[in-house]
Amino acid sequence: MENGQVYLKPNVVIEPLFDNWYAWSHLISPATAAMNVTERHLKIMDSYIQAPSAHAAAVKTPKMLGGPFIDYDGKRVDEIEKLRDETTVGQKDLIAFKKAVIELETLLKSKAKGFSLEPLYEEVPELLKGYVELVYDLNNQPSYRFFEHLLYESEFYKESSQSVSLWLTDNDERPFVLSTPRLEEEDRLQLDLPFKSEGLDILSKMKRTPGSLLEVKKALGITKDMEPVFDTFFTKEPPKPYEKYTGDKVRMRYFGHACILVETKDVSILIDPVISYYGYPQEVDRFSDMDIPEVIDYVLISHNHQDHILFETLIPLRHKIKNILVPRSSKGPLQDPNLKLMFNAIGFDNVFEIDEMESTHFSDCVITGLPFLGEHSDLNIQAKTCFHVRLGDFKMLFAADSCNVESKIYEYVHKIIGDVDVVFLGMECDGAPLSWLYGPLLTEKLPRDKDSSRRLAGSNFERAKGLVEVFGANEVYVYAMGQEPWLEFISSLKYTEESNPIVQSQLLLDYCKEKNITAERLFGEKEILYNKFKEVEEAIS
Repeated sequence: MENGQVYLKPNVVIEPLFDNWYAWSHLISPATAAMNVTERHLKIMDSYIQAPSAHAAAVKTPKMLGGPFIDYDGKRVDEIEKLRDETTVGQKDLIAFKKAVIELETLLKSKAKGFSLEPLYEEVPELLKGYVELVYDLNNQPSYRFFEHLLYESEFYKESSQSVSLWLTDNDERPFVLSTPRLEEEDRLQLDLPFKSEGLDILSKMKRTPGSLLEVKKALGITKDMEPVFDTFFTKEPPKPYEKYTGDKVRMRYFGHACILVETKDVSILIDPVISYYGYPQEVDRFSDMDIPEVIDYVLISHNHQDHILFETLIPLRHKIKNILVPRSSKGPLQDPNLKLMFNAIGFDNVFEIDEMESTHFSDCVITGLPFLGEHSDLNIQAKTCFHVRLGDFKMLFAADSCNVESKIYEYVHKIIGDVDVVFLGMECDGAPLSWLYGPLLTEKLPRDKDSSRRLAGSNFERAKGLVEVFGANEVYVYAMGQEPWLEFISSLKYTEESNPIVQSQLLLDYCKEKNITAERLFGEKEILYNKFKEVEEAIS
């Protein structure tokens, strides 16, 4: 096999890590990485070292799913302690950055009283000088913004923190990724590679196209002692050939959660790619990364949450992606890191921003960004958008987790874009509190009652119904519910029939049935074919 052409096995996981923690977008942007290393990673590791048995009990309690508990059954404490100590030394720049942010916010609260901010630049912590602008809003509330591009060029962005773990999976089970770091395992290889490494593209291509084992070893820096494990990731057996769609319709394929592939014979669009692996026994039918076309014209990213931007999916697909379309951020606020800069930093050069009510055209397709409300705990976050996709006469609305808190907005949008044929809408309407995801970014702890009132929640029945009525949809699909088993490691969600999101979404399905609107709560896999042009439908009928 050493000198022949081989394939990467379809169930090899290419897992991106940051200092041995599962890498997500807030660990790439230097400012958010600083806050998460200090306020999430170090605190969780300290807690585990002090009370490992409490963590072991918590991860077995359903109500504690997704909590800050390390899932190593109370064991391997010495390894966690070693990782904690290595982080304290290796990330001293980010730890100092976080302390400087607290000093800056204290300065603004105590001295920014509506007078000119210019004298305060001299008092900005030395570490942050040149990286921040001080501002007021129109109500004289002081704030600041980062020059993110400069931070990516500074000592605060370290590619040396990035690595990739390679391993074979035979099931969907994994510890919740925001709470459990990755420790060494006999059957896994951890490669100290930046995410932008071309070697990862060479490796990923070998799932479909055979390549030289010698060449991929050289590209990834595989040493002799790594070879016994590395060689197990390859096979001479070719995968099932991919069959490109060549029909004259629009094909929609649901891959789970908020991931939809929209195809015609000329165009492929992949929305919020979070995709399962192939090659092990499956209780739930699913499309996998082996069902992705050889060329993806556009990847659409709706917002900056870990269940919508998954590097584990995106990096192996990087060689296939012609363009990535991301929502435009507000440039510089800590809570709203710029997605274009983030993707550029990890090796995606073909990234374009889209604003609300802005469109991009290619072939006979038009993609338009629409307002995305709520689901971000009332934080001023602009990097979020719903997508309106038009292929010929056929129109689809991907509303992701948008919470229809103000229906007037969509009434005004409807006046511009008109009715749509199909609506995809998330209805995880309970949502975690603000602190679950954004807590590390807060320099002052939010009281529990306020924290609980500000949720990462999508639309309930009434709000979903309002959106469906506004756009006059013929079909409605509830998605992005985090129910598929391969999503639990990033969503930590488990529903019963009595769970509020299930109850609320069922009310929507029942309502649609009464109105003769086709409706379904998606789960596993789904494929639907649509006519692109209305005159074709009329001729058929």
